[in-house]
Amino acid sequence: DITGTELLHIDPETSERRFRFAQGPVFANVVLADEINRTPPKTQSALLEAMMERQVTIGGMRHPLPDPFFVLATQNPIEQEGTYPLPEAQLDRFMFLVDVGYPSAEEEFQIVKQTTTGTQAALEKVLSPPEILALQELVRRVPVPDHVVRYAMELVRATRPKETGAYDFVRKNGAWGAGPRASQYLVIGAKARAILAGRYAAS
Repeated sequence: DITGTELLHIDPETSERRFRFAQGPVFANVVLADEINRTPPKTQSALLEAMMERQVTIGGMRHPLPDPFFVLATQNPIEQEGTYPLPEAQLDRFMFLVDVGYPSAEEEFQIVKQTTTGTQAALEKVLSPPEILALQELVRRVPVPDHVVRYAMELVRATRPKETGAYDFVRKNGAWGAGPRASQYLVIGAKARAILAGRYAAS
């Protein structure tokens, strides 16, 4: 259970029995859900709820997740046997979809060379959690002109087949379009990109 569970705890001195919450692996700053389409729907739902609510509810008690909280998930697109594909309404809780293809010949050479020896990577601390939270707050303070917000919004609205002014190929091939979350993510992504490029506003 990724969220955790309540365990019956017996006090060795008083023999008193009470339930104690044992945190699951979702209580971390960075969570990597490998091949999320192989986990059953109950586990997927628990993870996606944690992503949106930033909390876990067990036995009627709310347990807040640590800040910052960041989820990376992989999907195996090659085979569908034994998989539980995420519904579109749940997929859009992820900000970006990165399509990872095969590595180049040089990249594959480095992968094979580095992973078939006994060498250990030397990890160095780059940022602390408070610094990450400060950077996240800085990103949100980047100004965005109204025409950029409208551009992001119109781009998202153009994916909805029942929207006025939708393109013919969207009406023909689409059942549903992206929700307001997509507009939010486009603007936040533009703000982050502006900072990375040394600009003072999203364009």
